[in-house]
Amino acid sequence: MPLTRAEDIAELLTNARNIAMVGASDRPDRPSHGVMKFLQSHGYRVFPVNPQITGEHVHGEFVWRELAQIGEPIDIVDIFRRPQAAGEAIDEAIAVGAKAVWLQLGIVNEEAAQRAEQAGLKVVMDRCIKIEIMRLRIPKIEPATA
Repeated sequence: MPLTRAEDIAELLTNARNIAMVGASDRPDRPSHGVMKFLQSHGYRVFPVNPQITGEHVHGEFVWRELAQIGEPIDIVDIFRRPQAAGEAIDEAIAVGAKAVWLQLGIVNEEAAQRAEQAGLKVVMDRCIKIEIMRLRIPKIEPATA
């Protein structure tokens, strides 16, 4: 079952540090563009993933073609893709060992969510990560200490 309780979502957001954003955009009019900037300002490290703009930079971060290229632990894969395409992103998240997948507001893919849960990932579906951070009053994330 996807996470729905405020406590569970808050725990996920509080413990996360690295977020990969599948469907990140370099276009200021796209929701992912603003959400990425918000996440960065809240202290998260965000890795943009978009094969159409691979190699470019969004908000100072290199844009990756796919999750497997990132090479860093991923706490949450935030998915800004159509429901049909979200399944592929979820399968990639499973393959790279991400801890959770987050399907943005309006994105529902029950079959892919079930695959993620069966692989041990936490799932949030049909919610905006930015709205949830504000609603739950998640404090700014402190950088991990080495």
